[in-house]
Amino acid sequence: MRRARNQKTRKSVAKRFKITATGKVMRSHAGRRHLLASKSPDRRRRLRKQVEAPPGDASRVKECLPFSH
Repeated sequence: MRRARNQKTRKSVAKRFKITATGKVMRSHAGRRHLLASKSPDRRRRLRKQVEAPPGDASRVKECLPFSH
């Protein structure tokens, strides 16, 4: 008889996405690591906020994070 495989969290995905209490998958904006002096304060402020990931990505992210939801 075969043994069931352990479920494992994909750590690379866990560091990039957060799942809210209501089940939304949140991601950060790209473009906020370096070269920030050339970006306007408004743009930097907008990049600071997290946004919801698209539904197609969200379903795959949830598969990679079995213990987060």
